[in-house]
Amino acid sequence: MTLKFRLRANSQRPPHVVRRRLSRPILLLALLAAGCAQPPGADTPPQRWKDLDIRVETRPSPPVNGMNEFLIMATGERGRPAYDLVVSLRTADSDPWKQAIEDGQVGVYRRAALLDTAAHRTALQVAIRRGDSQGVLTFPLSPSP
Repeated sequence: MTLKFRLRANSQRPPHVVRRRLSRPILLLALLAAGCAQPPGADTPPQRWKDLDIRVETRPSPPVNGMNEFLIMATGERGRPAYDLVVSLRTADSDPWKQAIEDGQVGVYRRAALLDTAAHRTALQVAIRRGDSQGVLTFPLSPSP
């Protein structure tokens, strides 16, 4: 008897209540799918240097032949920003190192550099210095025409 009452009660609900009940799961699925997407600007996988994760993003994304802005993001344990670094970059061994500008104390360093597939400038070399420690990481990039 109770089951019949519940069925009858559901069938008498206004249509907007039924639509609202259907839209919530659809909205939840859409948000979950969006959360699984690759972050914008992530053109190359992150690398480790000492105890830091170093990530490179480009503007525009994906990178193009010509001048591109590079954002080098350095994070330590638990995602804390590493803002005590000196970061330099270049796109060819014959180029001089150019120091990146620190964007506040948030672990982000930025600089523009030339990418050119014809001149074999398809990798970003990032030199990192912290105190007496230093190292170079190479991030391969695929500029679009």
